[in-house]
Amino acid sequence: MRVGDGQTEYQWTEDWAEIPPSESATNGWAHNGVAITASGDVISFHPGDSTMMVFDSQGKLARSWQTDFTDAHGITIVNEAGVEYLWVADNGRKRAYALGYEYGEAESTGQAVKITLDGEIVQRLDRPDLPVYETGMYSPTSVAVNSANGDVWLADGYGQSYVHRYDSSGNYLSSINGEEGAGRFATPHSVFVDTRKAEDELYVSDRANGRVQVYDMEGGFKRAFGSDYLTTPSAFAIHGDKLIIAELNARLAVVDAEDMLIGYLGGNLDVTNVAGWPNNLDDAGVPVRTSLLESGKFNSPHGLAVDSAGNIYVSEWLIGGRFIRLGLA
Repeated sequence: MRVGDGQTEYQWTEDWAEIPPSESATNGWAHNGVAITASGDVISFHPGDSTMMVFDSQGKLARSWQTDFTDAHGITIVNEAGVEYLWVADNGRKRAYALGYEYGEAESTGQAVKITLDGEIVQRLDRPDLPVYETGMYSPTSVAVNSANGDVWLADGYGQSYVHRYDSSGNYLSSINGEEGAGRFATPHSVFVDTRKAEDELYVSDRANGRVQVYDMEGGFKRAFGSDYLTTPSAFAIHGDKLIIAELNARLAVVDAEDMLIGYLGGNLDVTNVAGWPNNLDDAGVPVRTSLLESGKFNSPHGLAVDSAGNIYVSEWLIGGRFIRLGLA
């Protein structure tokens, strides 16, 4: 099966990653990010267990390790003086099979940590001491790093819809919430440093508002785009001059360096209107894995990464998960 955006064609490979079969893999609700190392290994999180997984370029599970994460919702890889690290945004809540896919706790144990590729924690970001958190939940969803000075940007996408800035040592610096830009963020699901232009920019996926807000690397608002062609921007990746945007509502959008739409990949908007999406509902109204997955069509793209050759890797948000590779045809 091949899919294309009008300029480039990709070979669609279903369930590319060979996740070991288990009850937790089958029944766990996948809600994970994806990252790719310089050597081409693909790193993601298990659908049901608190396990980081590393796959080789053929999709074979090379190794894994246990974590204390509730969910590795956002995974970002950084290179510091030739050493690679992972930033993991753990939103702190997960829908549990034993509870009919309801959340088990009212409170979030959200955290953002920097770890080695062997799982050793080397840094944690403290939740900012802001009035909004006196009663509001803190639930990080994404991390981005400014390679020029080491600043770390953290999206509290499922909590108070803020984006916080820290220095390289983890000291809190400032926050943005969209009010200084196109309007208050509503689920800033992902943050991303775009390096395609002369000056780097911070992209914020303002998901529930169906747009992307763009800032300079000091947190100054520059522009917003996508309200005319995006519905649910959730994650970013770049290859060359192209920006790939995962939209939770069943497609990838491909955008040029001027924020103009090139085309979509795997579009399947109708599936999002099905009762229980991204899953189905059984006769008792309990979520079950969807029976509507189709090759060449997305269901619920969530995690996204692109390797050095331009191959795209997408993890989907649903019971049992789905891991798709779009290989350059």
